Amino acid sequence: MRLVLLGPPGAGKGTQAERLAARRGVAALSTGEMLRAAVSEGSSLGKRAKAVIERGELVSDDVMIAIVAERIRQPDCVDGFILDGFPRTVAQARALDAMLQENGVRLDCVVEISVDEDFLIGRIETRAKETGGARADDNVETLKKRMAVYRQQTAPVSDYYRHNKMLITVDGVGSKDEVTAAIETAIGAVARV
Repeated sequence: MRLVLLGPPGAGKGTQAERLAARRGVAALSTGEMLRAAVSEGSSLGKRAKAVIERGELVSDDVMIAIVAERIRQPDCVDGFILDGFPRTVAQARALDAMLQENGVRLDCVVEISVDEDFLIGRIETRAKETGGARADDNVETLKKRMAVYRQQTAPVSDYYRHNKMLITVDGVGSKDEVTAAIETAIGAVARV
């Protein structure tokens, strides 16, 4: 299974990626973790990414695609992978499709976890209370800024995959188990997964 998980900040993509990966025996790939690994390994890509990050800039699409390409060639991705946090833009989605095609693979489907912004605000407020604000991004103002970026840059990725008839949307409101079950049901309907 080769799957992309989309959704707004706080929708539970990371949690669901880990759960689905464990159930299906594939790798859960977080772009943040891939970037940190590339930097810590000191590869040429990692050095390029580190220089950009140290300048406070966003890593370019070509570097991100190269890091993703390098990662999905690893042995734990042979049977599939779940991408969480990538692609974030339509340009990245197109580049991902081209890179996968060059490697003779393709995505099986793209799952969008749909969650209302008011619900996300409540979820972030609850998480901040439960963790004592341990996460720096656990506040409403940060979420609102991240949501604005999401609406502008990442939400169009859903339209891209919808146009390519690859998008499945599931309701992200509910318990972790309910959302996992909804995703499993949705991807179970796709014959090639």
